Amino acid sequence: MSVTPSANPFADQADLRDSAPQYVLPLVVRIERAEPPGHTDALETAARAVLAFLSDERVTEPDGEWAEAVAAWEDARIRKVVRRARGGEWRRAAELPGLTTTGKAAEVRVFPPIPLDGWPKELAKLQVSGTELADETPPAPAAPGTPVLWLNPDLAMSTGKAMAQVGHAAQLTWWALSPAARAEWHAEGFPLAVRAAAPGAWAELTAADAGLPLVRDAGFTEIAPGSSTVVADHPALRQTS
Repeated sequence: MSVTPSANPFADQADLRDSAPQYVLPLVVRIERAEPPGHTDALETAARAVLAFLSDERVTEPDGEWAEAVAAWEDARIRKVVRRARGGEWRRAAELPGLTTTGKAAEVRVFPPIPLDGWPKELAKLQVSGTELADETPPAPAAPGTPVLWLNPDLAMSTGKAMAQVGHAAQLTWWALSPAARAEWHAEGFPLAVRAAAPGAWAELTAADAGLPLVRDAGFTEIAPGSSTVVADHPALRQTS
C-alpha cells in the first residue's frame, strides 16, 4: 500500500520503506454462517478497529506493550491483511493479544503487527478468501458532519480487501489530524461512515487541491498496482486545508 505525498510522512522514503523489515497488521472479522455481518458494517467496524488500536495506550505510550512492534511496522509499508473466522476459530483468535471492536453486528479484532512470515498458528490457518459480504439494503447517506471514507466507485473489491483499504484510510486520517482533533474524535468513539463515492464526486475528492488522504494500493491482490481505492473526508481536515 502507498499513499499520496500530502498524506504520507514516508512518501519520499519509498526505497527505505521497501528495504526495511516488513510487518503486517492482522485483522480478523467474525463471519458466522448463520448470521454474517453486512458489508458496510464490516467496513466501518474495520476502520474504527484500526483507530481504536492506534489510539490504545499500549501503542501510544513509549513503553507500551505494542509500541515497538507498531514503530517497526510504520517504518515500512503499513500493510494490513484481513482474515475471517467463525466458531472455535474466532474463540482461539480472541485469546491472542489484540483489541476487538464491535459494530452493528460485525466484530473485528486487530492484533499487534507481526513479521510477514511470522503469523501465529491460530491466525495463519484462517482463510483470507471468502470475505464476500452483502448489505440487505443500501446504506443511508452519511449524517452531516460525519467523517466519510469514500470508496472508488470504479473498483470492485471483496469485503476483506475493502476492509484493509478503509483501515489504511482511517490510519492516514489519524496521522493527518491535529492532536486536538484526534482527542475529540477518540472521545466521540470514532464516528465514521464508509460509502461509495458518486462517479462525478470522486474526481473532486481526489483532486490535489482537496488535500485529503488518499490510499493507493500496492497491487498485491485483486486490483492493479497504484490503484486509488479510498479517500478520507474528515471535517477537521477540510477546516485546515
